Amino acid sequence: MAKQRVFNLKKPHQFFALGFGLGLARKAPGTFGTLAGLPFIFATQGAAIWLQCLIAIAMTLFGIWVCGKTADDVNVHDHPAIVWDEVAGFYITMIGAALSWQSLIVGFILFRFFDILKPGPIKWLDKRLHGGSGIMLDDVLAGIFSLICVQALFKTGILV
Repeated sequence: MAKQRVFNLKKPHQFFALGFGLGLARKAPGTFGTLAGLPFIFATQGAAIWLQCLIAIAMTLFGIWVCGKTADDVNVHDHPAIVWDEVAGFYITMIGAALSWQSLIVGFILFRFFDILKPGPIKWLDKRLHGGSGIMLDDVLAGIFSLICVQALFKTGILV
């Protein structure tokens, strides 16, 4: 097996794949990396749902490339420091949500729950897909599950 190389934030694809460097946190890199989704969420909070969905698709396609290329660079399929998948997943979670500190915390917790535990089809995708798609698409599905939960909480009035 080839020796693992060191990450280099000066390489643009690694800078993004590592969540602007947040994925390099020594503890809980996925949790810290998820926070890199906040600027995208705040920047598009007033945008039309169709535009938020288009941005999520673009983030996913971009992520397939940057995560796959970064994984190849370091010769590790889904290195914990590669967190663009969490960035996109959290963004998806918050599509169409009325933003408040409560909704952000609930969305964050739900996304991390689905991302870490990988119930049902999330685990199925995680085990069967490889490369950039394998890194990204289980988190996209975790984001969709979380999005459904967040929207349900708004519809029932639990989140306002």
